[in-house]
Amino acid sequence: MTTPDLFGQGSNLTAVQMCVRAGAGFVIAVVLVRIAGRRSFGMRSPFDVVISLLLGAVLSRAVVGASPFWPTVAASTVLALLHRLFGLLGTMSHRIGRVIKGESIVVFANGTVDPVHLRRALISVEDLTEAVRVNLNQNSFDGIEQIRVERNGEVGIVVAQPK
Repeated sequence: MTTPDLFGQGSNLTAVQMCVRAGAGFVIAVVLVRIAGRRSFGMRSPFDVVISLLLGAVLSRAVVGASPFWPTVAASTVLALLHRLFGLLGTMSHRIGRVIKGESIVVFANGTVDPVHLRRALISVEDLTEAVRVNLNQNSFDGIEQIRVERNGEVGIVVAQPK
C-alpha cells in the first residue's frame, strides 16, 4: 500500500485510512504541543486555551478528511510556533504579556471586597467565599490579606502573615 493509499484523499476514507490519519495526527499533536511549550496545557490562561482549541479543531479536519492532511499539519505547525513566539514575547515584555495573557485582578484587600473588580472578573462574593472554603477550609475572610482572580481564572488567596 503506497502512502497516498494509506492516508487516502478527500472525505471518502476507509476505516483503516482514518485510523492511520488518527495515529499520525496523535503523534503530530504531541510534537506540536511540545513545540508550543508546556504552558499550552499547564497554565490554562485564555491565551493557552486558544492553542488547545485551535490545534484540536484544525487537526481533526485532517483526521476525518475534511481538509488535506499535510497542509492541515502545516497550518497546525504555524499555530504551535505562533503560540511559542507570543509566549516568548510575553516573557520579554510586560506590556505584551498583559495583552496576551491578561493580568490578575485584586478583588479583596484590606478587609474589603471590591465590587467593581468582582464585576470585572465576572465572579460573585459567593464565588470568593467558596474559594476560601475550598482552599483554606474556613467560612470567613479572617486572616486573609488579599484575594486575586489570576490570569488563568483561578482564585489566588494570600494569607496574612502573623506579626
